[in-house]
Amino acid sequence: MKVRWGVLSTARIATEKVIPAMQASRLLEVAAIASRDSARAQAAARTLAIPKAYGSYEALLADPDIDVVYNPLPNHLHVPWSIRAVEAGKHVLCEKPVALTADEAAPLLRARDRAGVKVQEAFMIRTHPQWIRAVELLRSGRIGPVRAVAGLFSFFNEDPANVRNVAAYGGGALLDVGCYLVHTARWIFGGEPSRVAALVDRDPRFGVDRLTSTLLDFGGAHAIGTCSTQQTPYQRIHVLGLAGRIEIEIPFNAPNDRPCRIFVGDGADPVGARAETIEFSTCDQYLIEAEAFSRAVIEGTDVPLPLEDSIANLRVMDAITRAGQSNQWERP
Repeated sequence: MKVRWGVLSTARIATEKVIPAMQASRLLEVAAIASRDSARAQAAARTLAIPKAYGSYEALLADPDIDVVYNPLPNHLHVPWSIRAVEAGKHVLCEKPVALTADEAAPLLRARDRAGVKVQEAFMIRTHPQWIRAVELLRSGRIGPVRAVAGLFSFFNEDPANVRNVAAYGGGALLDVGCYLVHTARWIFGGEPSRVAALVDRDPRFGVDRLTSTLLDFGGAHAIGTCSTQQTPYQRIHVLGLAGRIEIEIPFNAPNDRPCRIFVGDGADPVGARAETIEFSTCDQYLIEAEAFSRAVIEGTDVPLPLEDSIANLRVMDAITRAGQSNQWERP
């Protein structure tokens, strides 16, 4: 029996990326989609061949045939609608960031525990083969003790109507893409930074951060990162150890139409021409993510990314926000 998923909203990430990926699975089915606009829900259902369309989120949550809810709503709606889904007895995969702050996420954690369901933040990179292999190499000591992580993630968007540029909706670079830089630094080091520093440039029109740079202190090792919503589109992760380096070419928006690559070198060649290239077969990270979550539901096992880890990530991001305001080191 397939795990039956319902999708809250017709957000582009859902209709253009996640739902088409899910529909390639034999383990699950997208059984319903909801929008506050019934016509929009019906149009999306027709286009994507989804059996049910609902004109309200409440109607989808009331459907007893839905096992899992995927929540790709704007950031400020992640916690309230995820809690309502949990209270309706549904498992929840919620887009990142799962909340605007760590304090806001706490009620979702309590609701999960009361309901006995599974809740996960949709960091799709956690199950992508390139990241799994990169972390395996790091843990094996391939490049020696890690001393530094450098990350970049940017795109360009000046549309005032876009949710990423609306402060009340949880817009801005840190919440939208900087969360990946924080998450991967914590994953790579296997722990939490003791303190953080930040520089933040805010758009005077929108009030959101359009450029945020961070420094995370992991006790003798550092992670630096820059994220932006108004910069040339780019993303890269570099991990530097005492005996080598690992570079992840397309760390976050991994393509689903061609292989991914990571580079492993010992630093002997400054331009990296002699680094080992490890190539990964073409795959869809959204499909892998949805199937991993569905297996956890079927088998009653842990989800790939615990909600507790997501809240720890938010604590670091909260500290970054404070550091950008105080111009001082802040502790998570």
